[in-house]
Amino acid sequence: MSSSRWLAVFAAALVLVLGLAACGGSDSSSSGSSSESENESGGGAPSAEVSGEIAGAGSTAQEASQKAWIAEFENANGGATVSYDGVGSGGGREKFISNAVAFAGSDTPLSEAEGELGKAIKRCGPGELVEVPDYISPIAIVYNLPGVEELKLEPETLAKIFNQEIENWNDPEIEKENPGVELPETRIVPVNRSDESGTTENFTDYLSKVAPSVWTHEVSGEWPVKGGEAASGTSGVIEAVSAGEGAIGYADASQAGELGKALIKVGSTWAEPSPEAAAKILDLSKEDPELEKGQKNVIAFEIDRKTEASGVYPIILVSSLIGCTKYKSADEAALVKAYFEYAISPEGQALSAEASGAAPLSAELTKKVEAAVGAIE
Repeated sequence: MSSSRWLAVFAAALVLVLGLAACGGSDSSSSGSSSESENESGGGAPSAEVSGEIAGAGSTAQEASQKAWIAEFENANGGATVSYDGVGSGGGREKFISNAVAFAGSDTPLSEAEGELGKAIKRCGPGELVEVPDYISPIAIVYNLPGVEELKLEPETLAKIFNQEIENWNDPEIEKENPGVELPETRIVPVNRSDESGTTENFTDYLSKVAPSVWTHEVSGEWPVKGGEAASGTSGVIEAVSAGEGAIGYADASQAGELGKALIKVGSTWAEPSPEAAAKILDLSKEDPELEKGQKNVIAFEIDRKTEASGVYPIILVSSLIGCTKYKSADEAALVKAYFEYAISPEGQALSAEASGAAPLSAELTKKVEAAVGAIE
């Protein structure tokens, strides 16, 4: 064949290849709804890109993980923009119910007693509510006592400190639990959250379960004891404790920094607030039908705060993502679904552990969560 005919055949073949590539490219890069079929087989981050803009709000405990997830998710999806406002769990639930955000992060489940569950179900109509765990973390009892490298506290002593019944660090009850430790006469300054907080609700739930004779207050996201010092958000509590010698507070362990973290008596041993110890207690806990109320895409636990098992830390929070199975547009639904899938995927959970020290979801729990997120249409 002459060189001119070879060139003509080559040019025609090149045009055909480029045309096929262009067709394939347009299918794989279309907006979120195109990823529907591939997600039916098993969760995880979808390979097809999604685009659009969604906003979320809520838990400050999982804020570091949210920022890490958003950065990686947007990097993989150039046309997608996700924002997250750490206004606290209560604020996030309120914004979600009022349709101000597409999703929320909450350290406590939506409550039927507060009327939140019914309102959230109505907000998601004609679709269904989705509420799934995405973040498990210990709540550390942080303290500022220079020279005290290790502090041990039994549950009732801890309850008395935050109930302001024990006022000084050298109190006989604290000294008894810390033999050989030189405790100062410094006045104890308990620091609590000023905003409605899932961290507060989890902490007060723990105190009410393990020290009911001392902690007689109602379990709530709002701090029940007057006096002490109040600070907004997890970062606010950390700042307040860091700034005041003698201060003690409760906060997500990932943000404790250089502050001391108390060991808590569990059974006959002393437990530290590690991700591994936090994950173990969830294995001992059961799903709570009262919190799930027959909603097939809601997964909520009754945490076994009173366990005496070794190697378990009972002051934890299980933070959730809250969304709907239907949204105003297919693209918005696809974007929420893809973001949720990334957060709960092994990659997303590993990133969360790196960013905030959270405990990853177990393989068994991941399967349940994937099925619920897969219901987003």
